Amino acid sequence: MAGQPAGRDAARPRRSRRGRLRRWLLSLVVLFVLAPPLLGASLVAAIYWQARSDQTRPVDAIVVLGTAQYNGRPSPVLRARLDRALKAYEGGGASVIVVTGGRNPGDLFTEAEASRDYLLERGVPEGALLLENQGRDSWQSMRGVARLLRARDLSEVLLVSDGFHLFRLKLMARDLDLTPYGAPAIGSPIKQGGGVEFGYVLREAAGVVAHLWQTR
Repeated sequence: MAGQPAGRDAARPRRSRRGRLRRWLLSLVVLFVLAPPLLGASLVAAIYWQARSDQTRPVDAIVVLGTAQYNGRPSPVLRARLDRALKAYEGGGASVIVVTGGRNPGDLFTEAEASRDYLLERGVPEGALLLENQGRDSWQSMRGVARLLRARDLSEVLLVSDGFHLFRLKLMARDLDLTPYGAPAIGSPIKQGGGVEFGYVLREAAGVVAHLWQTR
């Protein structure tokens, strides 16, 4: 009888160690199984939220992200972005508009040149327009924009693009020491809601992860 309590005392540490092990295993399951989808869902929600947030305000420069042009004429998607930028410019949002986008193989015009000509036709003075016409993707374009603005001691920007694109663009702008705000091109053919936008949002979420992987 005298040895029985000692046996029970010896069993308790073993059970305690097993309990701690189970808790650690559960924590690992949560970390590696549940955390990635939860983080992914949070990122998708953040992209959707930014796509529906118009942060138009006075800034140093309005930046229009380029997309397809056809022989010097903006595509409907690019035209919607330019119209949104023009509205902000005419409302006194900035005295400078930066248009971006390089030339695809076989093109006679860069996306930036097509955007410039479109805005000139609508009364924007040539002196108010800056061209970044080398970028072949968003990151190259944003780096070119940062160089143009840094040379003029400008840093606050209103980024104009399709809404799903803005979360990643703002992330890039901050990495380049710019202070960004976003203005979605509401008139874009890529409408808010539905499966088409969702597909773009998923692609943007992957783009955000890729950008963070490359730059961190």
